Order: sequence, then structure tokens, then C-alpha cells
Amino acid sequence: MPDVRRAPRVRRQGIPMQVRRLRTPIRARALAAALSAPMGVLALSAPVQAQAPAGQPPFRAPHHSLSVPALVGGGTHPRPGEISLAHHGVLFLDELPEFNRRTLESLREPLETGRVLISRAMRTARFPARFQLVAAMNPCPCGWRGHPARACACTPDQVARYAGRVSGPLLDRIDLHLRLPPVAPEELDGPPGEASAAVRERVLACRGRQLERQDKPNAALAGAELDRHCALDESGRELLLQAMRRLRGSARVLHRTLRVARTIADLDGAERLGARHVAQAVQYRAE
Repeated sequence: MPDVRRAPRVRRQGIPMQVRRLRTPIRARALAAALSAPMGVLALSAPVQAQAPAGQPPFRAPHHSLSVPALVGGGTHPRPGEISLAHHGVLFLDELPEFNRRTLESLREPLETGRVLISRAMRTARFPARFQLVAAMNPCPCGWRGHPARACACTPDQVARYAGRVSGPLLDRIDLHLRLPPVAPEELDGPPGEASAAVRERVLACRGRQLERQDKPNAALAGAELDRHCALDESGRELLLQAMRRLRGSARVLHRTLRVARTIADLDGAERLGARHVAQAVQYRAE
């Protein structure tokens, strides 16, 4: 019988490096946000700066055994958790289904509000928590489901239980869902892809368009602002509604998909939000 315990580790070894490269495009954004933040936020960033290279946004990758207070903060004398230490940076959760369900569910409110409120008997502590969440998981417990050259050893029930460890409401709050195919050995020696510095320039230009148009990033658009800045033509609207019916998407999913589509259009340098931008945004949603 094959030793499936080691298989996911071999196949997943490139993911942390891909995630760490997110630091390059968000570095300038994090610096600008820190300079405009209230003093409490800057003070909270001090322990992070000692661990991150100078000029780099924080990158936190906690182990899946951490508790709710360790993730979101808490204690008799409340202290910030990992999500606040990742403020204006990246929080990477590897092996997502291995985290305790209650720990994962504690992310839902901070992902919406960008802050954490911890109530104790005589006081309430507020910590900032606006971070880029990146999570990774295998397609099944053994890690081989869908592999072109190796069979999965899991039963359908095992696959369903594994996927069910991550709730639908949490997945709704993750805007981009990507399936990464296995990399063939010969591809590792191929030409390098686009440099992180080039990606950073495109991201900064995209963000500049957003700030010029609406004085805030697309992620902060809500209500009437969405209607004004993410207006769709008839074909785009019909495509989005069809996708939401197929995905059984909530209003939250619809609004998040609109924001992603608007960002894709900004990366494309397009003033108008078109059906092709909506189609690409919908592709990033899990079935």
C-alpha cells in the first residue's frame, strides 16, 4: 500500500514560496496604510517588524493546532492574535481543513470588518485585522484526488467529510478559489515567469485607478458605491445572475464577485466593467 502520508508534502512544497511572493506587490500598499494608521495600529505592528525584513509587510503562517485566542486575540489581559499581527500583510493558513472548526469560524467577522472586538468583564479591546488571507488545502485526505497519474485512495465519504471541515460561510468570504495542477519535473527547468517587481507595478497602477475613481480600494465598496462603480450592461448582469443561480450564491457572494470583476477590469485598464470581467471573476468561485 502506498505511503500517502508523505505525498501531499511533496506536491505542496511550492505553495509557501508562491504565497510569500505576495509581499512584493503589497509592500508599498502596506507602507502607505501604516503611515496613515492611528497610533494604536503602529504600536501593534512593533513586534511584527522585528520578525519581518525591513520594508516588508508582515507574513504570518501559524500551525494548524493554534487556538481561537491565538488566532484572533484574547486572554485575561487581551493581547492581539495572529490576524492582528498580519495587519496590512498576509495570513497564510496551510492545510486549512486541519484547523479546528471553531478556530476557522472565528475568522468570519474579522474578514468582514477588518477588526477584532474582545469583550471582558470591565472592558472591550479593539485590534485592527485587515489582512490578506491565503489558505491552502489538498483535494482529499490522501492528496491524490484528480491527479492525472495516480489514483486517489479515499472513499467518497472521506472526501465529503474532509471538504466539510471548512464551512460554506467561510468559503463565501474567500474571493479567489484556485485549483493548482501538479507541476511536471520538466516544467521546473522552464523559463521564469513574470517577475514579482513587474507584478507589483501592475498592482500599484490598478490600485491607483481605484483611488482616483472612488478614493478607496474596490474591496471597500458597498451599497450605492457598488451600483455606481460596478455598473453592468445587460449581458454582464445576466451572466452574473446565471452564475449566482448555479452557485446558489448569497448576496455576499454576488457583491464580492462584483468587486473582483471591477478589480480585473482595473488590471486590464478598462473603464467599463464588461461581461468578460464578470466571467473571469465567476471562474474564481468554487462550484
